[in-house]
Amino acid sequence: MLRLASGTFSPSCRYCVEKLTTRHASQRLSQKPLLPANSRTASSLLQSTHLTRHRAQLTCQYSTLARPNLRNLISPTNRIVQSQQRNMSVLSKLRPLLKIRYWILGAGIGGGYSAKATYESWKDKVPDMSWLGEYLPDADTVSKFIPNVDTDKYRKFLLKLKKSIPELPESPDMATLKGYLPDADRMKDWSPDVTMDDFSSVFNEDNSITTGVMTAMKVNAEGSEEESAKKMSDKERLQKIQEEFLQEQLKYQRQLERLEKENKELRKQIMLKGDKAVYKRRTKKSLIDMYSEVLDELSEYDSSYNTQDELPRVVVVGDQSAGKTSVLEMVAQARIFPRGAGEMMTRAPVKVTLSEGPHHIAMFKDSDREFDLTKESELEALRREVEIRMKASVRPGQTVSMETIAMSVKGPGLQRMVLVDLPGIISTETQGMASATKESIKMMCEHYMSNPNAIILCIQDGSVDAERSNVTDLVSHMDPQGKRTIFVLTKVDLAEKNITNPRRIKQILEGKLFPMKALGYFAVVTGRGNKDDSIETIRGYEEEFFRTSQLFRSGVLKASQMTTQNLSFAVSDCFWKMVKASVEQQADTYKAARFNLETEWKNNYPSLRQLDRDELFEKGKGEILDEVMNLSQVTPKQWEEALWAKLWDQAAEHVIENIYLPAAQTESAGHFNTTVDIKLKQWADQQLPKKSVLVGWETLQEELKGLMDRGKDAQNHDDIFDHLKEAVIKEATRKHRWQGEAANSLRVIQLNALEDRSIAEKSQWDSAIKFMESTLQDKLFETESKINKMSGPGWVGRWFKWQYQSQDQAKCAATKTELEKIVALDEKHPPYLAMDETTTVRKNLEAQGVDVDNDFIKTTWHEVYRRHFLKQALVRANECRRGFYYYQRGITDTDLECHDIVLFWRIQKMLQCTSNALRQQIMNTEARRLEKEVKHMLEGLGEDPQKKLGLLQGRRVTLAEELKKVRGIQEKLEEFIEALRKEK
Repeated sequence: MLRLASGTFSPSCRYCVEKLTTRHASQRLSQKPLLPANSRTASSLLQSTHLTRHRAQLTCQYSTLARPNLRNLISPTNRIVQSQQRNMSVLSKLRPLLKIRYWILGAGIGGGYSAKATYESWKDKVPDMSWLGEYLPDADTVSKFIPNVDTDKYRKFLLKLKKSIPELPESPDMATLKGYLPDADRMKDWSPDVTMDDFSSVFNEDNSITTGVMTAMKVNAEGSEEESAKKMSDKERLQKIQEEFLQEQLKYQRQLERLEKENKELRKQIMLKGDKAVYKRRTKKSLIDMYSEVLDELSEYDSSYNTQDELPRVVVVGDQSAGKTSVLEMVAQARIFPRGAGEMMTRAPVKVTLSEGPHHIAMFKDSDREFDLTKESELEALRREVEIRMKASVRPGQTVSMETIAMSVKGPGLQRMVLVDLPGIISTETQGMASATKESIKMMCEHYMSNPNAIILCIQDGSVDAERSNVTDLVSHMDPQGKRTIFVLTKVDLAEKNITNPRRIKQILEGKLFPMKALGYFAVVTGRGNKDDSIETIRGYEEEFFRTSQLFRSGVLKASQMTTQNLSFAVSDCFWKMVKASVEQQADTYKAARFNLETEWKNNYPSLRQLDRDELFEKGKGEILDEVMNLSQVTPKQWEEALWAKLWDQAAEHVIENIYLPAAQTESAGHFNTTVDIKLKQWADQQLPKKSVLVGWETLQEELKGLMDRGKDAQNHDDIFDHLKEAVIKEATRKHRWQGEAANSLRVIQLNALEDRSIAEKSQWDSAIKFMESTLQDKLFETESKINKMSGPGWVGRWFKWQYQSQDQAKCAATKTELEKIVALDEKHPPYLAMDETTTVRKNLEAQGVDVDNDFIKTTWHEVYRRHFLKQALVRANECRRGFYYYQRGITDTDLECHDIVLFWRIQKMLQCTSNALRQQIMNTEARRLEKEVKHMLEGLGEDPQKKLGLLQGRRVTLAEELKKVRGIQEKLEEFIEALRKEK
């Protein structure tokens, strides 16, 4: 009070008054805002608050009895301004912190939305439990039953109730049940908060509690026995539910088939609409056909870079007679494979491409014939063709083949995929099989299953014991995790009749019996064992079996695991998932391989085009045909000169040795002419025509070879075709035959020419002399060469060339010297030595220390006399140059002997006539026939890949082959990927 009277306050009192004043001022400001709500900012509110606080301080100061502060009275505005400045500086520092509220607000909103989305996703995953409402009481009943009861107390109550009630019999009546339940007093002791009215409200007629507390029994005492009597057993109820479910499924299946049939008809009408060519283009470029073409290219590709084919396909494997082919036929909706009674029918891999089309047809990759699968006759022809191809692919001494038979099947509603049917795995090699058949089949299956993207369709016979299976161990070894395996149990109808423990089938279909794992398990029926049943009959039998099957009714089989149609859908879905996941990686692999090959080509063959073996063969074929056609550019003069030289080369030996020399030994011109006529006629009748035809063919061959050899000297010559050209010439030489009538016509021409002895002109006479001299000079040179070889080197060679004689050569040289003395003494000596002459020569040699026999002397004499005779003949030929006048006048009483000139004229004329006839035959007939034969031969080589492989070799060829194949594979893969993306 003293301070109040004195007008002074303590700091605490001052603070309290200031705080109270500020609060009231803030309330007034909030009740009556000075600015609109949307225009007031945080800074303006803070400024108003600080002004109010300042006014309160002034009021407190002026309300005291003390003397007012003159400083405050004089400059209140300055104080307000200073306060505002301080407030603004604080706000500028707090402004960055105030932005945090926006972050907090945004985080709160985002977190709430995320929590809501998470809640909704969890809520969708929670199974629908609405069916429990039929068996559990509602919330109102529970609230009536437990009014104001603590949860812990209620839990303890239920535990005591459970412990107090012993086990009930399977079907207790209400009297027995009352004996088991505790009385009301005991229940009240357990839970004093629950009254009896609450219990009675639960068990009245309007409220029922099924399963949960009383397990589907009404607790109302009245009529409880009647309700329990009507209650069916769980087993009967389960069976009824299964029958209803099966009926619904069959109803759904029939409805689905009806819709699919309508869809097929609509699609068929759409596909058939428009031009046939448009339809062909469309089916050719369908997605599955494009993929099948890629697989065909890969199956023929063998690269040195070892690029593996890892594109997906469905590989069908199983034990022999397990039903592999039947499953594939059910999927293809046609019986397209040959059938046998327990014997091996599949002897080679069969690649089947399934695709959708308006007509149900099948065709092979290398054939244009389409088999109509709706006709039994066409089906029979297709099965026969498959069997023929399988047998043709198996090599002698083997049972199975690795050569793939590719075929495509199109039809309405077919699932698009590529399947490969393999020979069945066997346990024992029977009579007639090759020794390595078992291992060959196993290696073949492993080869196809080793592809990491291959889908393995494992077929197991359900009618045999599981322990006899061979395929399951092999599949589990190739795919231990079961990531690409689909298990199919066939012949389930036989299994149901024979099996004693249905749980084994359940274990098989759950993957618990075999050591292998799989993506899915299916049970199918592929027929009744009748090979004449159609696909529609088999499908109807399958549906009827599963509808009435005890395995399905007992829960062994699940609806999703039955029928080949479900299997087909599952396999197709898995196939396309695998294709989409792996095809781009394969395209990148071949893209890298193409880059490597192109780099190698640029480094090794920068200036050459990339021609594969077929393209190179076509180029070489064109060059060979051009060179054969160049035969027509050879002039007649060139042909006749070549033929004349070849003919005389072949006939000279016979003319000199068998005609001229024997006739020259006669004593008179008459005997000479007679001997010549006889021998010429014999030669012309027997040997000369055939020899002439052979000479004509050899000349044609040599001329062709010469044209090809001259082509090697050209600047643009490619030596890669040399082996091919040589092979073609050799084969043409072997096969070409001259016309048979040519020899007969030549015989007539030659006989007429040889019978003509008249020389009409001096030029012909001189030509005959020249021909004779050249011929005799050649023979003289050959004879002297032979004598020199027999007698060894002369004194020039021994002295200047350091050559030595052998003992036989020394004997021959000494004998030759003695024989030359005889010839020198008598220039007209006969061609034979007399006995006394031989003895004289031998004794003279013995005197010189040379020991020789008579045969040695006669052999040496033959060559010495031959040389002497040829020299004498050349002298006579030279003398006869002036004898044409006497010959033309018929003067014979001269010293000139020119009858041998007439012989050589006759020979020369015969050679000219024969050469002319052969030239005409070559230019008019044989060259054209040869051209046709070479062309036909080249066409045959072009159709034989093995022969082309042997004729065109080298890294250049193989590199171009690889480049072409890799480029084609990559382009097809990219085209397929593009189409696949468009379909997505």
